[in-house]
Amino acid sequence: MTDAIRRDRVSRFIATLNQARELGLTVEEAAEGTLTLCLPYSEQIIGDPETGVIHGGAITTLMDTTSGCVIICALDDFELCPTLDLRVDYMRPAEPNKPVYARAETYRVTRNIIFTRCEAYQEEGETIANCVATFMRIGKEALPKSYRDSITGGEA
Repeated sequence: MTDAIRRDRVSRFIATLNQARELGLTVEEAAEGTLTLCLPYSEQIIGDPETGVIHGGAITTLMDTTSGCVIICALDDFELCPTLDLRVDYMRPAEPNKPVYARAETYRVTRNIIFTRCEAYQEEGETIANCVATFMRIGKEALPKSYRDSITGGEA
């Protein structure tokens, strides 16, 4: 599978997620086993009106979505993999008025579980938060073919 196909599949998938659409998440980069998504800054995600700092829930959603979607970049066949465990360690608040990026990778894929790690950061490169997560593989057969085709474009 090419990186362009991975990017397209992730874009199609996040378009089906209400929270991802509301947050305006976009794909920055997709490659085999790695993915970077962008959370644009907006007034809707401000957690502290006095400082303009982004709410931690928006950062957690960005990291959970990126960690879950990186699986699309790691597997040849599209399958939904629900989150089993997600741990986020916050290092510092995000700078107001700047987008936040999340870069995730799969570091182990087994028959039943996929392990990921993720870092949220801004352009300056300083880490905002780190995340490790596990996802349960339920197999592509657990999805209706029409939904799978909507994500893969009918491929695979």
